[in-house]
Amino acid sequence: MNDCCASASSQSKVAVSSMESADAAIRPFRIQVLETDLDDLRDRLVRTRWPDEPADVGWDYGVPLGYLKELVDYWQSSYDWRKHETRLNEFAQFTTTIDGQNLHFLHVRSPERDALPVVITYGWPSSIVDFMKIIGPLINPRAQGGDPADAFHVVVPSIPGFGFSGPTQDSGWNLDRHTAAMAELMRRLGYQRYGAHGGDFGSLISPALGRLDCDRVVGVHVVGLLTQPPRDPDELRSLNDFERNRVEKVTRWMRKGRGYALIQATQPQTLAYGLSDSPVGLLAWLTAPFTEYSDPNIPLDRDQLLSNVMLYWLTGTVGSSSRLFKETGRDLASAREPSTVPTGMAVFPFDPLLPIRSVVERTQNIVHWSEFDRGGHFPAMEVPDLLVDDLRQFFRRLR
Repeated sequence: MNDCCASASSQSKVAVSSMESADAAIRPFRIQVLETDLDDLRDRLVRTRWPDEPADVGWDYGVPLGYLKELVDYWQSSYDWRKHETRLNEFAQFTTTIDGQNLHFLHVRSPERDALPVVITYGWPSSIVDFMKIIGPLINPRAQGGDPADAFHVVVPSIPGFGFSGPTQDSGWNLDRHTAAMAELMRRLGYQRYGAHGGDFGSLISPALGRLDCDRVVGVHVVGLLTQPPRDPDELRSLNDFERNRVEKVTRWMRKGRGYALIQATQPQTLAYGLSDSPVGLLAWLTAPFTEYSDPNIPLDRDQLLSNVMLYWLTGTVGSSSRLFKETGRDLASAREPSTVPTGMAVFPFDPLLPIRSVVERTQNIVHWSEFDRGGHFPAMEVPDLLVDDLRQFFRRLR
């Protein structure tokens, strides 16, 4: 074991031991939403007070009124939560208590005995719903005519403050704390070696998990890597035209496309009152990034989008999920911390967070890099086939 890994391993043992709980039990969980909660939602949707809208502005001012009204009408008339609740309950689910926080997670084991465990994490505005299309192919490639040697045991936590993990009970859930919780979860599940995959905030958790628990993490695979564009003029001049164009796109997004992030990083509590009270307000707030950061050539799965919104609404976690931006505001620099863990990157063209390989390779042990011609920030929803295939290819050499 090299020095970097040895250091990270000792840190892992300290972090994990500090999280030992008197209640370390793993409890079965099943989603059972009360009918009264669904009735309350229906009543609120009927009584929506709609705002006005300037003429002919399209998406320039945010989610258009006509678009949202049509989506709300579908929510009221066609969307069936019970159908999707049943579908979610087909995945084995559990809860445990880590660092004083309830932690909900999917734990779907493969029928293949030698499957590789992988922990999958996400960020805002996502949830466990994002991964409904990829869990089956990951755990059972044989059923699709694939190689059973590519199978995974899949662990998808509802990260603290999101979904059925419920609101966080205290402040201070920064990247280190989230990462240590994931390491402890995999330890409790008895996995001595495993992989990590993540997107958005998960693209920070997964590499951090590789650094923290590198004696057990065999490899890290990420999409939507949160990195800062180079600022040093000499470094910028060393980039080729393709890389400079990518820097311009990311810089443009940071200037014009991350207003929601700035609000949640400064005033998450103020925002939470409106979003916790109005399902249409919540729908608009979550719909904006799902539409703007997805491939416009791929129709948005409205049922999957609405199921995602339902998890935020029914669990009352829009406020605590927004706090993630404030409590991890200084963690972006972690994306540039050095790591020796084998790392794979999948890059999708409509993702606003486009990494530059030559920059990432300065600190990360990149052994796999894929550039695709379709897909955006939510590939598990948009292009699940591409993501599943890339995960199989990357981890194949690390089993």
